[in-house]
Amino acid sequence: MSDSPPLLDPDKLRLKRIRARMSRPALARRAGLHPSHLSLLERGKRGTTPETLGLLADVLGCDIEDLMPDRLAA
Repeated sequence: MSDSPPLLDPDKLRLKRIRARMSRPALARRAGLHPSHLSLLERGKRGTTPETLGLLADVLGCDIEDLMPDRLAA
C-alpha cells in the first residue's frame, strides 16, 4: 500500500459536479469512466491517476488543482 497522499479530494469533486449541474452518470460518461468508478472516487474509496484527474477537470471546466486536496494544490 502506498504512503503517498491522494491526488483527489472527493468532496471537491462532488461539489464541482453538483455546481456543474451534472449527474454522476453524465460526468462518468463524458470523462470516459464507468459510473461505479466515479462513485468510488466521490466517496474516497478509490485513488486516481493524474490522467483521470485531468479528464475530470477538463469535463468540469476547472483546473486540476481545483480537485486536489489543499495541501497538494499549493
